[in-house]
Amino acid sequence: MNILLKQVTIAEQGSPYNGSVKDILITNGIIQQIEDVIDEPNATVYHLEGNCVSPGWVDIFTHCCDPGLEFKETLSTAVDAAAAGGYTHIFTLPNTNPVVHNKSQVEYITQKANNLPIHVQPLGAVTKNCEGKELAEMYDMYASGAAAFSDGINALQSAGLMVKALQYVKAFNGVIIQLPVDKSIGQFGLMHEGIVSTRLGLPGIPAMAEEIIVARDIKLARYADSKLHFSGVSSPKSLEYIKRAKEAGLQVTCSVTPYHLFFCDEDLAGYDTNLKVSPPLRSRTDMLALREFVLDGTVDCIASHHLPHEWDSKICEFEYAKYGITGLQTAYSALQTVLPGITPERIANLFSVNARTIFSLPNATISQGQKAELTIFNQQAGFVLNKEDIKSKSINTPFIGADLSGKVIGIYAKGNLVLNK
Repeated sequence: MNILLKQVTIAEQGSPYNGSVKDILITNGIIQQIEDVIDEPNATVYHLEGNCVSPGWVDIFTHCCDPGLEFKETLSTAVDAAAAGGYTHIFTLPNTNPVVHNKSQVEYITQKANNLPIHVQPLGAVTKNCEGKELAEMYDMYASGAAAFSDGINALQSAGLMVKALQYVKAFNGVIIQLPVDKSIGQFGLMHEGIVSTRLGLPGIPAMAEEIIVARDIKLARYADSKLHFSGVSSPKSLEYIKRAKEAGLQVTCSVTPYHLFFCDEDLAGYDTNLKVSPPLRSRTDMLALREFVLDGTVDCIASHHLPHEWDSKICEFEYAKYGITGLQTAYSALQTVLPGITPERIANLFSVNARTIFSLPNATISQGQKAELTIFNQQAGFVLNKEDIKSKSINTPFIGADLSGKVIGIYAKGNLVLNK
């Protein structure tokens, strides 16, 4: 099958075509031609003037809730939301029932995802049952297709276990993903500790609870000479630590969420449980500083932290609400809204290129002879998320009705072009 994408702007920093407007001819999933103008009578033609095309986007922190929590989300509904958000590849969290902590659970997800329209890879748990007590069988999971290793929403608290895990995965060039939260600090906190938490009468979680874990784990990564990725970083001080670690040559990388760039603790004035997240939304000053770290290259990736919840988990008192936002469909538009001057190349790096490098994923470069895996997006178009347009099984998002900038037009993955309506 021939597909011809007409007059798209290629966004890939390492490509000789970067920034140029081209026609792209795809035949049976392979990029056959990239030219100024292509005439192919046997192709299905799509006129995409004004749109950018980048290597297919990757999300490294998606909770698909399958197996065991399908009342929140399923692999199929998560994939639908991911495709609508421009993703061609997602990593699923291990915090399911049962936990993804052995090769049979990894194989369950990889086999179930075979017929889905995008690539799905599980994250294997670092510890058995994500309890932080005993290392899981990480090599077996790696051999069965685990993308990397993380206890997901359960931050690994033990320094001893963390250093052992880092040493363990080094043998096969694996990566540990850590959500940096010290649970012993502000353990009863519900939001960022500051003036706003005092005003609202809610117990706070200081930024120090994150910064201590980041500083500790950087030292452990240095000792183990292994790969460590921090996801959901919310404190500028944490990013300063990470920036210095990179300058020292350590294999330390990081990602931030779109909602930590879009919202701050002031937005919790209405006690909106959809804004209850972990790590919590920080101060306005912190939020603005995070945006600068995204622009200067310190932040490697944007991670959606898609954490779906059923109605009962969010429509309740703030104290009892679960942490998390469904974020796959709005990740790009949220970023484009708060950083309107961001370049297409930087978007490609944040959503695709860097993640593929960090986690050793297959190359998706836009060049002739390469397998086609593409995301099509428009920086100038607007986007409003209506409740009926949500592809996820859950609707716990603060973005419903928000007027956002930037729109995902579609994806090309697994030999098929899927365009958003």
